[in-house]
Amino acid sequence: MPAKVTSLSNQKEATVSEDTLLGGSVRLRQPKEGFRAAIDTVLLAAAVPAKPGQNVLEPGTGSAAAALCLAHRVEQIKIIGFDINPNAISLAEANVALNEAADKIVVEKGDVAAHLPKRFDAAFDQVMMNPPYLPDTSSHVSPDPDRALAIMESKANLKRWLKYGHDALRHKGYLTVIHRADRLDEVIQTLSNNLGGVSVLPLWPRNGEDAKRVIVQVRKGVRSPARILPGLVIHKPDGSYTDAAASVLKGAPLPI
Repeated sequence: MPAKVTSLSNQKEATVSEDTLLGGSVRLRQPKEGFRAAIDTVLLAAAVPAKPGQNVLEPGTGSAAAALCLAHRVEQIKIIGFDINPNAISLAEANVALNEAADKIVVEKGDVAAHLPKRFDAAFDQVMMNPPYLPDTSSHVSPDPDRALAIMESKANLKRWLKYGHDALRHKGYLTVIHRADRLDEVIQTLSNNLGGVSVLPLWPRNGEDAKRVIVQVRKGVRSPARILPGLVIHKPDGSYTDAAASVLKGAPLPI
């Protein structure tokens, strides 16, 4: 039977499943229906080049899946995850407690469309984000309000998300973003002028298929030339994970 969580805002009782990530190392409660953490979440966390002792910000943390994956891989890290959705915050707090990660992860309510808090200004070594994939002009609106909020831009468009990440970074800090490959041109065009060292890692569903997702990583105040990396092939022809993808999904880093 799925676990029952009764602390979600706007819902007297929500049915959630308890799943695992990183080969069972991370336990994750999330809605059975609606927005659920997927492989994108694990790949994003794996690509963040965080070191012990660094500070990390994750806008739009959702159920805190990426934060938990990163905290599992890197010792003595401090992560602030925030979200606009009170339902997501309730789940994130429950997941942090479930994984005994309160010494590494703090979850707060926050809005990318609002002004960057002064305490966030140039305060982080790393910012990671999985912004809503769909522009606010999209006709593909999910009937589930939580899922719609997670996957479709509203008051904050992609440019605003990237600007927020830029402003929160310290000099030479890293911004790591996962997004749709068909919006890569928009991601690049809307980066702030002093974000350089652009690295693009395509995520190929299978050999010979177009990438549907990309990971873009940039640094603040760095002017290194742009790079397009060989990328990661996710599936073998039979649908199973490639050895490289399976290694990352079990907790290995994804170097960029």
